[in-house]
Amino acid sequence: MYRKKLDHKISRRKFLATTTTTGAVLAVGASGFSNITHAADKTVKIGFLAPLTGPVSAWGKPGLDGCQIWAEHVNAAGGVKVGDDNYKIEFVAYDNEYDPGKARTGAAKLIKEDDVKFIMMLGGDTWPGVQPLAEKEGMLVSTLLPSDLTPDTKTLIAPCEVHPIYNVTGVEWLAENQPDAKRVVICAQDDALGTPSVATYLAAFEAAGMELVEEPLFFDPATTDFAPVMTKLLASKPDVLCLDTCYADYVHPLCEQAFQQDFKGTIISCTADFYPKIIDKTSKEFMEGFIFQFPDFDDPALNDERVNFANPNEFYAEYAQRYGAAEWSAVSWEYASIMDIWSDAAAAAGSVEPADVLKAMKASGLVKHAFGDAGWWGEELFGIDNAVVGNWPVVVIEDGKAVIKEYRSIPDWWAKHKDLMIKHFTALGQMWNQRA
Repeated sequence: MYRKKLDHKISRRKFLATTTTTGAVLAVGASGFSNITHAADKTVKIGFLAPLTGPVSAWGKPGLDGCQIWAEHVNAAGGVKVGDDNYKIEFVAYDNEYDPGKARTGAAKLIKEDDVKFIMMLGGDTWPGVQPLAEKEGMLVSTLLPSDLTPDTKTLIAPCEVHPIYNVTGVEWLAENQPDAKRVVICAQDDALGTPSVATYLAAFEAAGMELVEEPLFFDPATTDFAPVMTKLLASKPDVLCLDTCYADYVHPLCEQAFQQDFKGTIISCTADFYPKIIDKTSKEFMEGFIFQFPDFDDPALNDERVNFANPNEFYAEYAQRYGAAEWSAVSWEYASIMDIWSDAAAAAGSVEPADVLKAMKASGLVKHAFGDAGWWGEELFGIDNAVVGNWPVVVIEDGKAVIKEYRSIPDWWAKHKDLMIKHFTALGQMWNQRA
């Protein structure tokens, strides 16, 4: 269980102390929780519409697990204070299996039968199936993929993950710390996650003065044999192997093949979900220096005063105790972080209705993002300022463990290199007007 340390500053987030969002007063001492002054008297349902099974489940199921931990602690603390009422949170999950048709069916059930007030999605290929109904019903929906955004998606927000734009921070760090690593190859599954991510990496490599020695290799999402994929990638003897935003079911065999084919350079990837399992199948030495974007939440760097996620080390410890540390993924904390933002907005609005919450979210122009205060952004790339952008961590595997090397500013990179990003997004047909 989480503990509020007496010498720790009072957090504005949930879980442990008097907050504007929970409305609960807790007496916290050496033994942790004690008296709660009141309990929530109402319940608000939140939809969780994501892949819980199948090859993309690594970006769905761990997030639902994290949300259950979040809800247990918020509800135990009295719920979310909204006006004169206190609401307990109930998650209603629907497995869309990363299929647009199933996502559409799930959205209809969540909205019309379950009466949810907010839906969280992974997004990507499943969003088009949901978009017409969400717009008709005025449902507030979150995505982890801002590349879903267009000027027409007025109730779709990306309040946590600004995928794939944050990938520029890993490339920037790599170029500064390994200036001789110039020759790059990249691969990705050919879908709504892979393609915009390739555009982002291409812009970042160009900005860093790194050379793409082969055209991006897009493989069919149905691929199961990655030996020929890796053979083709390594034929030009690159310094850097970029795995883009490949699913965990692809990253693992790709790394195994790179190991078996004796790759000695640097690997950079958006994610490294369940990386202890990759180490088991390769070696600690092979995975040394692997660069990606998602930390383990036991990292001491997450205790930085700029971080808005409450007690991340304790959250990670409880997650690891329940599900195993090797089951921690990129999304284990992200949906819970979105719920922090939603509950703050509901409290500020005095309402759980979608339109009221969205208005409150955007009222000040700033958001208490997990990795620091951030702003609404996206019009130049997505046609609408419905993505939250700020700092993002660069993570490197060292001695078998993910380590945050530093936080880097996405807006700072954008200010210097936005023309390159727009150029590569346009070349791959990823600008909002091309997608529309």
